[in-house]
Amino acid sequence: MQLLQRRHGEEQPSWTLGPFRIRLPFVHYRWETAEMLQALIMFVVSLGMIPLLQKYLGLPYDVALAYVVICGIGFMLPALLGVSLVPGWITPGIPVVLLYLGNFEPGPEAIQALFALQFLVFVIFLLLGITRLGSTLVRIIPNSMKGGIIIGAGIAALTGEIETGGRLANTPVSLVIGSLICLYLMFSTSFRGLTERLPLARKIVNYGMVPGMLVAIFIGIAAGEYAMPDVQWGITRPAFSEWWQYLPFAVGFPDAKVFLLAIPTAIIAYVIAFGDIIVGQSLMQRVDELRQDEKIDVNIDRVHLVTALRNGLHAFFAPYPGLAGPLWTAVAATMAERYKYGRKAMDSIYSGAGTFWITGFLALFMLPLVSFFQPVLPIALSLTLILTGYICLMVGLEQLSNNTERGIAGTMGVVLAVYGAGWGLAAGAILYLLVERTHLLRFSPPRREASSE
Repeated sequence: MQLLQRRHGEEQPSWTLGPFRIRLPFVHYRWETAEMLQALIMFVVSLGMIPLLQKYLGLPYDVALAYVVICGIGFMLPALLGVSLVPGWITPGIPVVLLYLGNFEPGPEAIQALFALQFLVFVIFLLLGITRLGSTLVRIIPNSMKGGIIIGAGIAALTGEIETGGRLANTPVSLVIGSLICLYLMFSTSFRGLTERLPLARKIVNYGMVPGMLVAIFIGIAAGEYAMPDVQWGITRPAFSEWWQYLPFAVGFPDAKVFLLAIPTAIIAYVIAFGDIIVGQSLMQRVDELRQDEKIDVNIDRVHLVTALRNGLHAFFAPYPGLAGPLWTAVAATMAERYKYGRKAMDSIYSGAGTFWITGFLALFMLPLVSFFQPVLPIALSLTLILTGYICLMVGLEQLSNNTERGIAGTMGVVLAVYGAGWGLAAGAILYLLVERTHLLRFSPPRREASSE
């Protein structure tokens, strides 16, 4: 239960603080058991960033864990500040960021380079949020280009997993079975029919990716694709005593040349994150139409400002290869599905998102959980990328209403996935102007006169 109750058809109660809407657990929203249990498993995806921090930044494991704790603080900010989306990384952009980091030596040089990149991403989000141009972008970009951005991000996420030498090739048994179970439980029409007849099926669907991930983990260990975990007891001890030595304040800030090198990657990261915002907006609009008891405010400018704060936090205190993105697509979709079942299933979209990441943050200090999942960290990251790809393709195609839009979006998506977001955006804009626009030099096609019939 919470102290402040929502009236039917209104927004969830909050305290106003400038552009933000403060919401606290037990005060403004109730604690959701299903999201708590899901987060005790799904938090392992956060730990999946540790191997990348070790490899590309040269961090020791315990210092990398301290970086993950900083990331956990950032994950709690959106629900606290009035954003209904479940935050995550800019996941499809990770391969592009790693390609950029490959130009720098692991250690101080790479930390400086990643600071430059993440600081630029912070500036982009901040400027678009303050000027409210973020909302304008969402409105003025054509459906064909919106669809192309989302489809391209989906293709990029899937390609990174299924390409030769990818994780699917190295651990095929666990990932194939885990992916199929996740897709069946989350999106299958036949399983949805079971949820309407069987209470057990409805309980299973409440936990989204968790059943598929657990099956993948146990099969991966049984098949020898992953080592048996060494479970330890106690509380984790992130190395905050050494953490400061691996920050820009200690290793130094980059020069102007590094910032210039980071600009293209920062723009690409924003374009992909912009696609995530569109996906999140679409998910929220769909469930908002189904639930009349709560009005969901998807304020794009607020999303930009909160995402800017998270990237600023990371840039100075934990430069992160995943950056800070506005949406964890797979979990947001799972939460939206459960939200559809009504107020008893999930009182508010904010109660689901808030409970999830507060629990995920606390789980980072539970040594038995962290040590159990340590050998199987790649499974969580891979399943997230595969489901992200599937959802992006599903939502991206849903944006399109005719064959002209589908052709432009499909072509743009492939170019984006193969050559990067910059080329993809250019290809989409050119195709839109040449193929879709009825008048090349006008900002909008002429309106048809209303029929008198």
